[in-house]
Amino acid sequence: MSHRSPGGRTPTQPPLPLGPARVAGRRWWYLAVVVAAFLTLIGAAGFRAVPGVYMEPLSSEFGWSHGQIGLAMSINLFLFGLLSPFAAALMDRFGIRRVVGVALLSVAAGSGLSVFMTEVWHLWLLWGVVIGSGTGAMSMAFVATITNRWFVARRGLVSGILTAASATGQLIFLPAVAHLVGLYGWRVPSLVVMAAALVALPIALTLLRDHPAVVGLDPLGATLENPGAPLPDRTGSAAGRALAVLRDSARTRTFWMLALGFAVCGASTNGLIGTHFVPAAHDHGMPATTAAGLLALVGIFDIAGTVLSGWLTDKVDPRMLLFLYYTLRGGSLLLLPMLLGPEVHPPLWAFVIFYGLDWVATVPPTVSLCVERFGPAGAVVFGWVFASHQVGAATAAFGAGWIRDTFGAYDLAWIVAGGLCFLAAVFSVLIVRSTGRREPVEVRQA
Repeated sequence: MSHRSPGGRTPTQPPLPLGPARVAGRRWWYLAVVVAAFLTLIGAAGFRAVPGVYMEPLSSEFGWSHGQIGLAMSINLFLFGLLSPFAAALMDRFGIRRVVGVALLSVAAGSGLSVFMTEVWHLWLLWGVVIGSGTGAMSMAFVATITNRWFVARRGLVSGILTAASATGQLIFLPAVAHLVGLYGWRVPSLVVMAAALVALPIALTLLRDHPAVVGLDPLGATLENPGAPLPDRTGSAAGRALAVLRDSARTRTFWMLALGFAVCGASTNGLIGTHFVPAAHDHGMPATTAAGLLALVGIFDIAGTVLSGWLTDKVDPRMLLFLYYTLRGGSLLLLPMLLGPEVHPPLWAFVIFYGLDWVATVPPTVSLCVERFGPAGAVVFGWVFASHQVGAATAAFGAGWIRDTFGAYDLAWIVAGGLCFLAAVFSVLIVRSTGRREPVEVRQA
């Protein structure tokens, strides 16, 4: 198989092959890169764990409505998704470490500066634009980039493990943030999130590498028939490449079925449950700390569900997994209005456990389908699919807040989201079955 230099150009002479002992001595890089990516994603997840807990304190202190605060999260979630494909292309152009380093600094700056907020536009700027841009560079397209470049074998499992990092971050931060909010208000936990992003920064800069070829390895499981993704071309415009990939992938039915289904996924998780579950439970008389604990429990089961989904993705048709996940999620959302109350009872425990298992179980099969159908462009294609996820999340974050402000309850939001999940299940089975031929998508500069 051919080799490219770290700058992306194929040298006139390939590098001398490493001896077996040297190759074996470098295999720890596979684990190191996964660990570094996992810890980086945990640091980025810190902010995404806090909006539901912050909603009541911010509303009480500043008089901002749920809709105004929800708008800040809508901007955040929209940018989180919109920047994802461009971040994947920027990682091709400038390298993973540089992009992730700047992103972690953005999250730290936005969270730290938020303690000085006095006007609602400060909230929209810092929570929405600054942190949304930073987290957008460390979204699921980052997961797709790592798995596509470093792995041929076990792609599903690795994508499941890395996707679970967001759940792990939620599990770590949500109870801590809720406790700190109760003791000190919302400013102290904002500084904690800033510190978490800064702690993740040196880990990312030290251990992340752009491609196994940089350290003298092939992608794990690479063969002559399936050598894995090559080193990226670092010439031309990253934005131009991202737009070229969108242009070509948007001509396929596979792209639209994945994008529409993933938009529903975002609406029914980050946008709705992630942002509004705590205030909705509070409306039914449940203490905010109790509701935050339940949302953290979602994170515990999310880890198990996502890793299991990654393992299944390597063995089962990913389309059928998506059909199952969306169908079950839709049914559970239709039941939720009957389950919320001042006390935590067994049916609500069952909802929390199931929703945790299903929360981001959709990511490994979606990543797998993007890489399988679109080849080396798969990470950027997934970035655009993930952008649709965040458009759905942003719409739900604002829409559910508007429903609450207009009707005084969240019930309609749960019902609409449940119906959309059934529609996403239909989209999943409409994805064209693989015939071994990849979709004709541009993988170089336009």
